[in-house]
Amino acid sequence: MKSDEGNATSSRRKFLQNAGLAAGSLALAPLHSIAAATTTSIPVDNGERDLVAYPQKRPLMRITTRPPHLETPFSAFNEGPLTANDAFFVRYHLANIPTSIDANTYRLKISGRVTRELSLSLAELKAIAPAVEVVAVNQCSGNSRAFSTPRVFGAQLGNGSMGNARWVGVPLKAVLEHAGVLADAKQVSFNGLDQPVLPTTPDFIKALDIDHALSGEPIIAWSMNGADIPFLNGYPIKLIVPGYFGTYWVKHLNEIEVLDHVYDGFFMATAYRVPDNDCMCVTPGTAPGKTRPISRLKVRSFITSLHDGSVVRAGRRVELKGIAFDGGSGIKAVDISADGGQTWKAAVLGKDLGKYSFREWRFGITPSRKGELQLMVRATAQSGEIQPPEATWNPAGYARNVIETTKISVA
Repeated sequence: MKSDEGNATSSRRKFLQNAGLAAGSLALAPLHSIAAATTTSIPVDNGERDLVAYPQKRPLMRITTRPPHLETPFSAFNEGPLTANDAFFVRYHLANIPTSIDANTYRLKISGRVTRELSLSLAELKAIAPAVEVVAVNQCSGNSRAFSTPRVFGAQLGNGSMGNARWVGVPLKAVLEHAGVLADAKQVSFNGLDQPVLPTTPDFIKALDIDHALSGEPIIAWSMNGADIPFLNGYPIKLIVPGYFGTYWVKHLNEIEVLDHVYDGFFMATAYRVPDNDCMCVTPGTAPGKTRPISRLKVRSFITSLHDGSVVRAGRRVELKGIAFDGGSGIKAVDISADGGQTWKAAVLGKDLGKYSFREWRFGITPSRKGELQLMVRATAQSGEIQPPEATWNPAGYARNVIETTKISVA
């Protein structure tokens, strides 16, 4: 869908001045730390998390401070199909992140196997082609990692390292065609302003195959839910790769290089790889014999209106509410079970915001007996993919998509 939003560039944007921070302080501490007693938890061992508020963010769960790594409290996903900008999770890999960006001097460089190298201002970028809009889920590859059994190395994330937003920008295809892609191009690499602290640390650079880059699917966005992209989510421009895990969604995008070979940097050749099979899984506790870069999201669904331990009344109707999504075919059906998966009933799907978006659903249920009730939710994608009844496992804890169960009490 076309959009003319964001064609004008703001005269100047100094993030730290607006946030009231001293230069260089963002990477070291939050703008405002909530009282130490304010915590939340996820249902795993060592699952307590501090809630802290960073610039442009409501209190989020702190995973790490340097670099900022913040997870969305799950209750935010019951607010609607679009995740509010101030609730959107934050994930950096490198601790040397930008702390002040001037929109007037910002440049996006395009180089490599092109007929002409470019250095585009934000205004020039926005003028290359009519703006487009896509509603798409950004989900961290390790979302839900903390629930892996056996446990795996890495940030112990609950279910909140995901979000859905309305992105506005210019197609990556249009930018590449403006530079003129040469016939021997095989991949395109993407880099942002965040940098390693130590010279031995690899830079965070991602790559897409040239056919994908030129497909019209990825965009370079400057707007998120009708506003500038928040600083910690990639201001002023961010690579949006609908249907793909968030590792490809490069923040503060400033370098694009067209390559005549397959990029072999650390974050493609070593990190963010999954077992090379349909389930992206191996027997728990074992290592895969062959791997490939992680790519498209798997189908998932959640109940958002209730949580483990919620109490409802017997004989009173409860309207369940939740979300479902997949890697870009769209959601075909969502089903609910209240008897351990023996029988399933169809939920009512909400408005379709696009095949890359969260799809809301609702289901009415009237519990008749007191005691514990286990509610299961299962999504089916238009592609035919359906959530598995048992969790799969891989050494990195990536791409979890098991049927979720919410245990509530009926009083």
